[in-house]
Amino acid sequence: MQRIVAVLAEEAEQQIQDGVWELAPKERALAREVEAGLRDAVGPPDTQETLPQIDRLEHLRETLAVLAISLARTHGRLAWFLSGAIHALEPVLRWRALPAGHGGTFGTVLPAPDEYTEAEEAVRRLQDTLTRITAV
Repeated sequence: MQRIVAVLAEEAEQQIQDGVWELAPKERALAREVEAGLRDAVGPPDTQETLPQIDRLEHLRETLAVLAISLARTHGRLAWFLSGAIHALEPVLRWRALPAGHGGTFGTVLPAPDEYTEAEEAVRRLQDTLTRITAV
């Protein structure tokens, strides 16, 4: 996840720097909303890592909801960026925090604790990237 987000961030920042991508005022406002939504969902490491796994998973799912709703509201490069972010975080959709008990799990898996950390770091990188590209 972190590698995909890093490549995505580098491409976005390069496009902004090269003048290929110039955010229109509405895009800039939406990107700021996305950044705020991501920041509300996933806080700093010292806060997130003390939470039970079920809460951490809930927060990560909230980030996907923020990204998906925002993606539905835009087109062009910002939509492509948001789509890439959703793709990077897609494994979270198959995670579960509860034991299966009896019966199937619909293909879900229990992630390792370090996978939560990796996903949260990827979200923080997205937050930072959105902050940088909207500051230009």
